[in-house]
Order: sequence, then C-alpha cells, then structure tokens
Amino acid sequence: MAYWLFKSEPNTWSWDDQVAKGDAGEEWDGVRNYQARNNMRAMQVGDLGFFYHSLKEKAIVGIVEVIAEAHPDSTTDDARWECVDVKAVEPMPNPVSLDMCKADPRLSGMVLVNNSRLSVQPVAEEEWRIVCEMGGL
Repeated sequence: MAYWLFKSEPNTWSWDDQVAKGDAGEEWDGVRNYQARNNMRAMQVGDLGFFYHSLKEKAIVGIVEVIAEAHPDSTTDDARWECVDVKAVEPMPNPVSLDMCKADPRLSGMVLVNNSRLSVQPVAEEEWRIVCEMGGL
C-alpha cells in the first residue's frame, strides 16, 4: 500500500462534498499538472490519501481511499489527463495544519512541507504515521 495527499480548495470541492459521495466516491478530476497526474498513475486500488483543504485552512481534514486506478479524466477530451476515483474513509479528528507539519522536524522531508503547491503528492509511510498521530488517529 502507498500513501498520498490530495489537495482541494474547499470552496470548489470540500471534505463534506467528498463524504456526501459515499462509497461511490468521485473522480479526482481537473488536475492539469504532469507530476500530479503521474502520481495518480502510480496509485493502486486500496491506497490511502490525506484530504487536504488548501487556501485559508491549509490543513489535512480527512482520509480517502483510492477506489479506481487512473483512467481518462471526464472533464476533458485531452487524452493526456487522467485521474483516479477516491472515497472518504474517515475525518481527521483534529485537523493537521501545514504550520504543524512545518514545525515538526520529523516531517522536514515531507513533500507538503517542501512543495505545498503540488496538488497530488506522495506521503512516506513514516510521515503518514506521524500525521495520523498528530491528528488523533
């Protein structure tokens, strides 16, 4: 199993929107960055990801599961763009902010800490464990 982080602007697609989709989940569509797309191409069904609210909140607010591997993004006819489907698994009891991640020296190598603009990014297993602990899981 691999771990990931999915960033979303809450006014566009929020944790509550994701939860409302239930077990059917939703495409993680609209990504137009090659590195983020390539990260999705590497995902497998069952991988887990942090759901991160960007903009003002800048915090990990939940956990999602990949339920469909990379496939054509339905929001474009351009074959270069693919996406995965994810479903909500559980909320983060205590949201973990970007500032909290930056303040923890154990997370100094985390992609989020060093490249907070990348919309879909890998998370190392040890980083996953630390963030879950910080968030009360």
